[in-house]
Amino acid sequence: MKRLYLLSLVAALTCCQTNGLPDFPEVGEPYAVTSGPHDHLLANYFGIDAWSPDGRYLAILETDVNGRLVQEGEEATLALVDLQDGNKVIPIAKTLCWNFQEAAMFHWLPWEDGACVYNDCRDGRFVSVVYNWKTGAERIIPYPVSAVSKDGTVAVSLNYARLRLCRPDYGYAGKGQDPQRKVVWPENDGLWVVNMRTGEGRLILSVSSAATQMTRIADPAGLAYFCHTVISKNAKKIFFLARTVENLDEQVAQFGHVKVWQTSAFTIDVDGQNLRRCYPNGWEGSHFNWLDDETLAVTARWNAGKCWAHTIFKVGEEEKVRHLAPGVLDWDGHLVFSPNGQFLCSDGYWNANKEREWVLIRVEDEAVKSLGTYFVPEEYREQYSRCDLHARWRSDGSQIAFNSVHEGSRQVYVCDVKWK
Repeated sequence: MKRLYLLSLVAALTCCQTNGLPDFPEVGEPYAVTSGPHDHLLANYFGIDAWSPDGRYLAILETDVNGRLVQEGEEATLALVDLQDGNKVIPIAKTLCWNFQEAAMFHWLPWEDGACVYNDCRDGRFVSVVYNWKTGAERIIPYPVSAVSKDGTVAVSLNYARLRLCRPDYGYAGKGQDPQRKVVWPENDGLWVVNMRTGEGRLILSVSSAATQMTRIADPAGLAYFCHTVISKNAKKIFFLARTVENLDEQVAQFGHVKVWQTSAFTIDVDGQNLRRCYPNGWEGSHFNWLDDETLAVTARWNAGKCWAHTIFKVGEEEKVRHLAPGVLDWDGHLVFSPNGQFLCSDGYWNANKEREWVLIRVEDEAVKSLGTYFVPEEYREQYSRCDLHARWRSDGSQIAFNSVHEGSRQVYVCDVKWK
């Protein structure tokens, strides 16, 4: 309740006087663009534009799975919502590589009308499918994508079978990759960069190569791995998280999932040069978004790990990290810059009232405005099938989309945005 009061107070002060600062946009009430009987979610991770380049279609997944981890062989339907034809749902493909967090990592490809890429399992292997939904033409790339550059030319790939072991809600079921379960620090796996035109991939950083800068473990029952990648706007740098998990099997046996891990946040050039730690030990790192080619917003632990902070820093000037609205934003949120870079929206995990908070932050003066709270029914609180809001902006700033269960089922919502 204290945080909600602070948010209301900051919003009230913001309305009184802006002192030449950019006005907060008017964010309309959310409305559902999908409906039952099936559950729906946006087809990619937070911060990734799900709108087609012309703004007409919104990419989603459709499923009847709920309340548990997705199992091997369970397909989801990849579909488009036609926002100009009564929100008509147009199925375009099926995929075996999906989860409730990152969905199928769908990305629109700007080089051709109707072109996109999504992850799937073909002939027993985890791959990405370059597909034109208008012509039906497809091409298989032998690497699943974890991130794709804005121009669609470069992708980052990870081992989703290893992720299934360490963070099952982010990995894929099946034997589509070798998880190397008995190798704590693999030398032949890690961060891959893929040419989306040719399909050729190159290992730019092995997990073992980053070991000296990560929390070191020798536990044979533990694993080190990479996750959560995002490419800078000019396709020159990659942000990613590197994690170590001890007593993997014991944690799963005791808690039903991996509960404790150590995190280091890094940036690296796409050619594998200039690996940099983003924070000192103990700061970890969680959710992230690039503002431009040098500046990142990341939620991280600070104050000896006692609380979370929303932070902004420049690559190469990590020691000048800026904490946004201390005391108000001391929580782990999914940070996404508005297209004009003047605002961040952030949604968090459910609070004591089982509600997710969603806010808009003016970057320049750290003023915060509430965008509402969204109740999470009990059936959607299961660890592996939880429904995070995972908001993302339309590229022209005119809309924000998110997933939610506040009306009783998992559906996709849109807010119209008006700029003053």
